[in-house]
Amino acid sequence: MKLYLSVDMEGITGLPDATFVDSNKHNYERARKIMTNEANAVIQSAFDLNASEVLVNDSHSKMNNLLSEDLHPEALLITGDVKPYSMVQGLDATFDGAVFLGYHARASKPGVMSHSMTFGVRNFYINETAVGELGLNAYVAGYYDVPLIMVAGDDRVGKEARQLIPNVVTTPVKESISRSSVKTLSPKKAGELLQAKTSEAIHNRKKIRPLTPPSTPTLRIEFTNYGQAEWAGLMPGTKIEPDSTTVSFQAKDILEAYQAMLVMTELAMKTTFN
Repeated sequence: MKLYLSVDMEGITGLPDATFVDSNKHNYERARKIMTNEANAVIQSAFDLNASEVLVNDSHSKMNNLLSEDLHPEALLITGDVKPYSMVQGLDATFDGAVFLGYHARASKPGVMSHSMTFGVRNFYINETAVGELGLNAYVAGYYDVPLIMVAGDDRVGKEARQLIPNVVTTPVKESISRSSVKTLSPKKAGELLQAKTSEAIHNRKKIRPLTPPSTPTLRIEFTNYGQAEWAGLMPGTKIEPDSTTVSFQAKDILEAYQAMLVMTELAMKTTFN
C-alpha cells in the first residue's frame, strides 16, 4: 500500500493566525515543529499498517516548511517551490490513497485563515462546482483514480470535504471561532487522533470513491478586483467574462486546468494598488 500525503499549514493544530504560517513572523518556527510532528503521526500510522511507501509533499507557501531532519526516516519528501503540480506534486496512479493534512476552508467561507491559493481569489470553479485547494487537489487525485481517504484541519474544511467526497474520513484538530481564532486540541492529543484516524481511513479506503473530474473542464477564477482579472487574462486561452472579475479557461483535462490555475493566480499577484 502506497500513501500520498500533502501537508499544508493553516489547518495544523494550534495555529490561529498568520504569525504561525508566515516565515517572516515570530511564531513560524514553532509552527514548523508542530507541522512536522503531525506529518509524522500520519506517516507512523501508515507504516504500522505495512505501507510500502509514504510520499510527503510540503504544500504550504514556499513549500520548504517541514523539518526534513525531524521527519520520519522512512518517508520520502518533496520540498521546495516551483513545482509543476504544486500541492499535488508527485501524485500518480501508483498510490492507493491520499491524505490531506493541515488543510483549510476555501476562500469566501468561514474557517481559520480560509483562502484559495492566494488572497486575490474569491472563488474557483470547475465547470459549475465551487472548489478550493481541497477540491482542486482531490480532482487531480481522482484523475489518477486515487481516493482522498482523509482530510485533517479545522472543522470547516472537514465539512467542505464531506460535501465533495462521501465517506471521506475527516479529522478536526481545531474548531474555528473566527478567521483568526480557534479552540484547539493540544499537539499531543491531535497526534494521537491523527494516528487513529489514519488507521481508520486506510482500513476503509475501498469504501471511498475518487473525486472524478470532468473530462474537459472549464476553469473559472473569480478574483477580488479587476486588475487581477486583467493580469490573469494575459494567459493565452483565457477570457474575462463580461462585467465581472472572473476569468475562464477551457482545459483539455484537469491537469491542464490545474496548471492554468497556477499561472493565472501568479499573474494576478502582480496587481498593485499604487
